[in-house]
Amino acid sequence: MSERIWTAALVVIGDEILSGRTQDKNVAQIAAWLNVQGIRLAEVRVVPDVEAAIVEAVNALRARNDYLFTTGGIGPTHDDITVDAIAAALGVGVVHHPKAVAVLERYYATRGGTTEARLRMARVPDGADLIENRVSGAPGIRIGNIFIMAGVPHITAGMLDALTGTLEGGQPVVSRTIGCWVAESEVAQLLGDTERAHEGVAIGSYPFFREGRTGANFVVRSPDAALVDATIADLTARLEADGRTVVSDGI
Repeated sequence: MSERIWTAALVVIGDEILSGRTQDKNVAQIAAWLNVQGIRLAEVRVVPDVEAAIVEAVNALRARNDYLFTTGGIGPTHDDITVDAIAAALGVGVVHHPKAVAVLERYYATRGGTTEARLRMARVPDGADLIENRVSGAPGIRIGNIFIMAGVPHITAGMLDALTGTLEGGQPVVSRTIGCWVAESEVAQLLGDTERAHEGVAIGSYPFFREGRTGANFVVRSPDAALVDATIADLTARLEADGRTVVSDGI
């Protein structure tokens, strides 16, 4: 019986991402964090600051994954509508969480005090818990299998830190990389044969063009570290037998 694979999805919320004004950095850091928790990031969707779009994405992705993360749209301004949209998706009301109000009152005590706008950051879907934010006061939100997080990457990182070890998952995935100055198409059959020879591993191929030359890095992934090592050794041997020079840890 194969081990259960735990999955998560991510909804990135914000017009500024879709317009190109802001480059998203959360996908990579959330994927890497989930990997260590033994959870696979299975899909990502980017949606605008439009309630119907957020509701549709949240309901679709939370239903087919163990966990759903959202980033963006939980600040103090009128276009920060993520909390309202997720409450609508869940069919619950929006309330001020008393602990979040207390956190914000403490944080802003020496920063001009709380205002109506700042207290918007204490609003949560009814029944939600908080995710600690040691960076800027305003907490993240957890309700059911949904984790509502900041759009600012270093604040998101702090929220992930607070969640570390609290989510149920499988074994973390181990990965190792080797590289070759070779066109991917020339070794596609070899890569496929190697992957099929080692059940339980995935081999990813990432071609590049650099210094006027074509190359590729090959990443072997599995929850079984010994299997990764054995596959790397086999893949290296096969590539060298094919006349290729292999670079450990990638190019």
